[in-house]
Amino acid sequence: MDKKKIFSLANNIITTILLLGIGILIGYIFGVRNAATSLGMIGLPAAQSGNLSAAEQADLDKLFSPFWQTWQKLHEDYLVQPLDDHKLLQGALRGMMDSLGDKHSSYMDPIQYNDMTALTSGDYEGIGVLVNTEGAYLTVSEIFKGSPAEKAGLEPGDQVLAVDGKDMTGVLPSLVRQKILGPKGTTVVLTIKRGEKEPFEISIQRATINVPSVEGELRSDGIAYIKLRTFGQKTNDELKAQLQEMLAKNPKGLIIDLRNNGGGLLTTAIAIGSQFLNDGTLVIEQYGDGKETIHKVIPGGIATEIPMVVLVNQFSASASELLAGALQDYGRATIVGTVTYGKGTVQEWLPLANQEGAVRITIAKWLTPKERNIHEVGIKPDVQIDLTEDDMKANRDPQLDKAVEILLKK
Repeated sequence: MDKKKIFSLANNIITTILLLGIGILIGYIFGVRNAATSLGMIGLPAAQSGNLSAAEQADLDKLFSPFWQTWQKLHEDYLVQPLDDHKLLQGALRGMMDSLGDKHSSYMDPIQYNDMTALTSGDYEGIGVLVNTEGAYLTVSEIFKGSPAEKAGLEPGDQVLAVDGKDMTGVLPSLVRQKILGPKGTTVVLTIKRGEKEPFEISIQRATINVPSVEGELRSDGIAYIKLRTFGQKTNDELKAQLQEMLAKNPKGLIIDLRNNGGGLLTTAIAIGSQFLNDGTLVIEQYGDGKETIHKVIPGGIATEIPMVVLVNQFSASASELLAGALQDYGRATIVGTVTYGKGTVQEWLPLANQEGAVRITIAKWLTPKERNIHEVGIKPDVQIDLTEDDMKANRDPQLDKAVEILLKK
């Protein structure tokens, strides 16, 4: 898979990785081959050293000698044998990435990497829900129509207390999500906390889930409504198809719903933003050395004149914020909802050799066209309206109602 700059999920939106010990083994990424050939090795393998000078090689030998000492001692004397070299490797990679202190730079093991690429491509195997990973327990935020989760009776707001009878108290919600995913045809049993009810179990048979990144409708009041769930590989084509169908019916206005959208591909965010603007800068990438890459609007947008409102909330992150920020800077759309998540950095995925997963590395920060830095600040809506738990229980949506009101006045 080619390297792709991505804006990671914030809820899910945003992926937290469990640190599986052995973080001290950070040198492993530079070239451990196997225990038999590594024992006693002091410096970097020659194939990994590149064109280093003798002094540079000596410095690296000294730097990594504690690692090799640890490696050798483990293989000679560690009580629990045999050692799993892959777990040592993965622990080393996790430790290296965690030492950066950047929650958006991380190591993804092969299973996690496959799950993440499946979500951006639009298909995965699981139960068909969007989740919030920010609380103490994994919480269901949205359920796909016709999904196994819907058929089993899962509801938005449900908290997952246990998976297959194993208590998830204290387990990172992002890892709970991994436990729920699995091959189609298999069954997962979730222990659910729903409001004030006593916890109960729901059995769900997994299936292949086609993630609907775009859904829309032309409302009876003449307003076109489109929800974007992610910025995946197919999202721009799906959005264009929805827009073409709705614009042919001359709607009074357009609502783009980015609530709970944790982001996705930078290229997709630029393509989608270009559907609503005629020209100008969409986003500025700023690198550590001060250099910048300016991404311009791609000509040919098909919805550049229709009045717009964009809905956001605290789980709108990354690419969602990029889009909302650009439309806000140009006065192209009114932003309604609550302050967004605040992820203004760009990550690049580097697939690792030997199918050992991938590392996600922060390479730049991004700025809005007016050079606003929203990292850990977020996008402040033009009209701020909360959506309370009582609203959700009563099936009310004051944010959507305000968006409709704004457009009908225009």
